[in-house]
Amino acid sequence: MPHRVRPDRARALRRRLLLAGGLASLAGLAALGGAAPARAARPELLVRFSHVVASGTPKGQMALHFQRLVAERSAGRIRVEVYPDSQLYGDEDELEALKLGAVELLAPSLSKFGQAGLPEFEVFDLPFLFDDLAQVRRVTQGPVGRRLLERLAHQQMVGLGFMDGSFKQMSANRPLRAPADFKGLRLRVQASRVLVAQMRALGAEPVVLPFGETRRALARRVVDGAENPLSNFLTQGLQAVQTDLTLTHHGYLGYAVVSHPRFWTSLSAPNRELLQQALAESLEFGSRLSAELDRQALAQVLQLPHLRVHALSGLERAALQQAAQAVHQSFEQRVGHGLLAEVRLAIAADN
Repeated sequence: MPHRVRPDRARALRRRLLLAGGLASLAGLAALGGAAPARAARPELLVRFSHVVASGTPKGQMALHFQRLVAERSAGRIRVEVYPDSQLYGDEDELEALKLGAVELLAPSLSKFGQAGLPEFEVFDLPFLFDDLAQVRRVTQGPVGRRLLERLAHQQMVGLGFMDGSFKQMSANRPLRAPADFKGLRLRVQASRVLVAQMRALGAEPVVLPFGETRRALARRVVDGAENPLSNFLTQGLQAVQTDLTLTHHGYLGYAVVSHPRFWTSLSAPNRELLQQALAESLEFGSRLSAELDRQALAQVLQLPHLRVHALSGLERAALQQAAQAVHQSFEQRVGHGLLAEVRLAIAADN
């Protein structure tokens, strides 16, 4: 089993209080800058949207865009409260919070659904499967993506849509250009069997760790490195605790917005349609922003004075890809050949 770093006792206590509703109003004030207007009218409908990344990331901006659209189109009848950066819930408890009715919307990374009993979603974690976002969209926006969203109903979730993330790069305190460079390193991963297997195939020890704990774990040398999109690398300030960033472009990190059937079916038809339309537009906004910010982030990291950035040669990338092929085979044995075959067909299809 991979090593797991447990959340601290303070977070566990906060989680219990929040699930009981004890701190919901205080958290709402914090998300609004600490001072809600005293005479603000109570909305007809409150939608709490929790996520684990910073507001400046594409996912964070998508949630804020959704908040604005809903406020405008409902004339204030519906209020969306956005809680970024694990303010309410982290990787380890957000899906439970959704099921208990403590939040109405989440935008988990696709890796989370594998641990929630839907191993099909781990196909997105397979290393070196996708070359670019166009290939990813052929999967998420086509029949395979629609079936995967429908599968969420099996775990008491309503799948409302996908948002493009970006490709992950490897960071550590040395270059990671070949499998031998990974030997002896403890690298942070999400709780995904595929990602655990990926790190082992490359020769590293995987450490399952909530996203919000990553920077502190790197600073304290609990882990030696991590995989992240460039926007997450920058917004979490990982350049302060890592000396080397290798542009491996090895894996995809994307998201799905989910709700709970109890909440979603309780909505009136007009409110549901308003939220669906605003969310669809926001997911497109977030996907476009993700691509643009990834380009900007690359230019930014190349200018950081104390960070060494390494680009792989074709041969180096091929060697890493070859080392990771066993992960694909293991996934097929566990989930079946059919899904991966469908995904590969969609990737290969002309747009």
